[in-house]
Amino acid sequence: MSYSPDGPHQSPYRPQGQPPQPPQRPQPPYGQPQYARQPQATPPYGQPQVPYGRPDHDPQGYGQQDQYGGYEPPYEQEPPRRRSRVKRWVITGTTLVALAGIAALVMNHFEIPPFTDKGKSVSFGGPTGKGGAKAAANSKMSMPTGPAAEFKNSMTLGDGTHVAVTTVTGKKSGFTGKVWVWAPKEYDDPKFAKSGFPVMIALPGGAGYPSNYWMGTDLGLQTSISKWYSEGKSKPFILAMPVLNPGPDDKGVYWDGSDIPGQPKMGTWLTEDVPDLMRENFRTVKSRDGWAFMGSSTGGFAGLKAVLKHPDKFKAVIASGPDVVPDSSLWKGHDKEKAQNNPELLAKQLIDKKGPEVYLAFQVGDSENNKKTLPDVQKFVATYGKGPIHTSLKVIPGGKHNAKTYVPNMGEGPIQFISQVMEGPVE
Repeated sequence: MSYSPDGPHQSPYRPQGQPPQPPQRPQPPYGQPQYARQPQATPPYGQPQVPYGRPDHDPQGYGQQDQYGGYEPPYEQEPPRRRSRVKRWVITGTTLVALAGIAALVMNHFEIPPFTDKGKSVSFGGPTGKGGAKAAANSKMSMPTGPAAEFKNSMTLGDGTHVAVTTVTGKKSGFTGKVWVWAPKEYDDPKFAKSGFPVMIALPGGAGYPSNYWMGTDLGLQTSISKWYSEGKSKPFILAMPVLNPGPDDKGVYWDGSDIPGQPKMGTWLTEDVPDLMRENFRTVKSRDGWAFMGSSTGGFAGLKAVLKHPDKFKAVIASGPDVVPDSSLWKGHDKEKAQNNPELLAKQLIDKKGPEVYLAFQVGDSENNKKTLPDVQKFVATYGKGPIHTSLKVIPGGKHNAKTYVPNMGEGPIQFISQVMEGPVE
């Protein structure tokens, strides 16, 4: 018996005495879903838009009755659509937050305000840099003498301390160059407001121009000093990180941290102008007991030579992978001046004069690029490590000629060696 949505409804044959049976759903052809809906006929004009056989009301809440006596879900589907809309808003909001976070990271990486404080003025020890304290007449510390330099933030560390930079025209050398500085968090601690801090002048290897790679936080020098101090291994050094050379280290031309005739006076810059900058702007230690050098490669040579040439001003050095004799091509024709800047000759003179005492901490990797570095340093220690010259040598197993090798190993001996004989903080 066929079923026509527009025609009369005829019941199929059934045995007498049995209740009428609901019409059976026609079976779809093979391969089609068993419950596929049949197209509904359009009701005549003016009739309610409800398919034939469906009640207008479903008191039991089963939904609308279909043409086969079953029930469909109610027409009202708004709640699920609202849930979908909320989900879309959540996804959109999450995406916008993620994009904003990525944008902030990018702007911070490229140092775009307001996502960086680079370039902002930095005042160490308070608005005047003097910490609001006065030194006693017999104090071991020296208050900042001024004039105050203009420091601009170069980067901010996780503990809130700053690496700041200023440009200095040396009154004694006449050289103009950049100096980066960093002070440990203890420097701004009210507990140390009347204390002078030791200074370490950190010199890079390589070109050492137009920047000093120790000022970057990737090598971890600043955070390491804070860590070593908390562990009782190190003094809380203020770092001064000047440019080492007056120009690019092009084709092996460098200045040996010295006053080479006819060249910028880089020796005077490192041993006079940079310390003057630190005294003008920081609470420091009056005596040489609060002044040291640290350097790697060429910077290690310059620091070693500075301490041996000026033992009245500097007490110690950590020299990593250094040369022990001057070898700049700019010395040609200036043998006398070259000898005056030779660590071997300077060490011999200091031994002959019997002081003052200096402390030389060497560290060298056993896999340095220059295979002469380790034996040269070993020979220097064996020859000159006597009398007023106190030496230590740390050989780094597998150590290469790079700063990433030297920094962590400084904490395993060299930093303790010099910190034991230096002073600070002092009042």
